[in-house]
Amino acid sequence: MSPSAPSISQCLPVVLPSVFQCLPVVSPSVSQYSPCLPVSPSVSPSSVSQCPQSLPVPPVCPVWQAAALCVGPELLQQDTIPEDAKARARRLLGACAGHSAGAYSASPGIEAIRQDVAQFLERRDGVPACPQNIFLATGASDAIVSILKLLVFGEGSERSGVMIPVPQYPLYSAALAELGAVQLGYLLAEERAWALDIAELRRVLAEGRRRCRPRALCVINPGNPTGQVQSREDIEAVIKFAYEERLFLLADEVYQDNVYAEGAAFHSFKKVLAQLGPPYTDTVELASFHSISKGFAGECGGWGGYGGRKGSMGWEWGGTMGGLNPAVPPFPPLFISPIISPIISPISPPQEKQAVLSALAQKAKLTQEIFNRTPGIRCNPVQGAMYAFPRIDLPPRALQAAQAQGQAPDMFFCMRLLEETGICVVPGSGFGQKEGTFHFRMTILPPADKLQVLLQKLSAFYTKFVKEFS
Repeated sequence: MSPSAPSISQCLPVVLPSVFQCLPVVSPSVSQYSPCLPVSPSVSPSSVSQCPQSLPVPPVCPVWQAAALCVGPELLQQDTIPEDAKARARRLLGACAGHSAGAYSASPGIEAIRQDVAQFLERRDGVPACPQNIFLATGASDAIVSILKLLVFGEGSERSGVMIPVPQYPLYSAALAELGAVQLGYLLAEERAWALDIAELRRVLAEGRRRCRPRALCVINPGNPTGQVQSREDIEAVIKFAYEERLFLLADEVYQDNVYAEGAAFHSFKKVLAQLGPPYTDTVELASFHSISKGFAGECGGWGGYGGRKGSMGWEWGGTMGGLNPAVPPFPPLFISPIISPIISPISPPQEKQAVLSALAQKAKLTQEIFNRTPGIRCNPVQGAMYAFPRIDLPPRALQAAQAQGQAPDMFFCMRLLEETGICVVPGSGFGQKEGTFHFRMTILPPADKLQVLLQKLSAFYTKFVKEFS
């Protein structure tokens, strides 16, 4: 290549602009900067990981004990493995063709596991659940994308529009860009702890109808990146809005175990819809999603999840869904079945689950308290999920410096933070935010002692940053 030839990175945005819209917005590559980052015994770039098991958070033992037994049945003879795990493994292997974890399963997943999921949903909601409505997946993300593929079609003004929250998890914006759908972002009310606002939904829907055909509404509850837990009243209002406007509902509920704030409670869309009764249950179509990569297990390296749909013809998969494989894992028996089973049915000992969730609750409170003691940083209560999304005031000179470097202001702040402290957080512009406001997302997963040091260092850096650019 001649010295004047453009680089691939210069060419690709011209040749394939849609590819760059599809890339997930994540933290700057830590590995790229790690050789020159400050070294600290208490704070490291890995402290921002959103995967619990990449930090000193131990895996829940019954999860991998059952998985190990399914992959290596000879371990069933070992006295060191609890009988609870052995019983689970025997049942799962008995549900596999040839009693082997290497066999194909039915496209929706192993029937025994889908029965477990249905029982879990019935215990959770107090309303019937049918295994035939449940599809196992390699994670909630794959299941969500599969449903979006069914909902997106048309061209021009008839293209499908999908309403998504702002801030949002970039899975949605990336998937919609890849599918050629119209993204209709509705702002969450930051001044009300990131609550849903029906007036905002109506505004965005009316605007969207001038350029596309809105067909679906996505809700993330508890929220990522905002950490809010929607009230039952808000969920009822959203269901009624979807009923009035004939919108398909997608309920991303992967953080349903992660609720910490006093007075907050998780209410599933499925339960609220069922309790509202006719005419809503006769008309509203809902797909809800859960995953083992969050909650208390944090099995991000062995993904699993499920999706279920309630249609207007009853609690059955209907219409075009019948002949499709919307969420089929590549190795259904191997990973999904043994790993998801302990999550949806009681595990022994239960102290492991409670210990993880109690620790997260303490760290959620700690994060909020330390940030809100720092002038210029405002952090809503971390009601749930695994993240804080604080708002930061940036002085005009910082905005000018960011513009000079061709960066969003919050990216400019985050890069300076990374370079000077080794702490890596994600700029709010990667998730979407109200114009003129600036945020960053950080996880609450590090151990409490290290998290406290990290928060104090971050707050001290912010104070120094503001002074430098004031």
